[in-house]
Amino acid sequence: MSLSRVLARAACAAAVLLASTAALANPQLLASNPAENAEVPALSRVELNFSEKLAARSSAAKLTMTSMPGMTGHPPMPMAVTVSAGEDGKTMLVTADQPLPKGSYRVDWRAASGSAKPVTGTVNFTVK
Repeated sequence: MSLSRVLARAACAAAVLLASTAALANPQLLASNPAENAEVPALSRVELNFSEKLAARSSAAKLTMTSMPGMTGHPPMPMAVTVSAGEDGKTMLVTADQPLPKGSYRVDWRAASGSAKPVTGTVNFTVK
């Protein structure tokens, strides 16, 4: 077998390996707005930016108010939100029905891309 044929086969094998690795890549959270542990003015939307396009059926998020000023010992309270994808397919938008009141919040998210196993995480922030 000629050297050029060996190199061509090696290049094809490398391309197949790279393609299969990309298909199994897990999305990683690259950034969030607000950022982890940020103190922000009232807002109604949280943006989570991932490294991969997300599979809408396997990706989700929930927003929980974990504490409220003047309400010591109040249990965490789920907030009504709509979760949607950004135009780029890599952004998850968590939108509340109205601006969030002062307090501490936690976004619990699950993100999946293609046939890869979903990954999970949290983002905490405070509305001042």
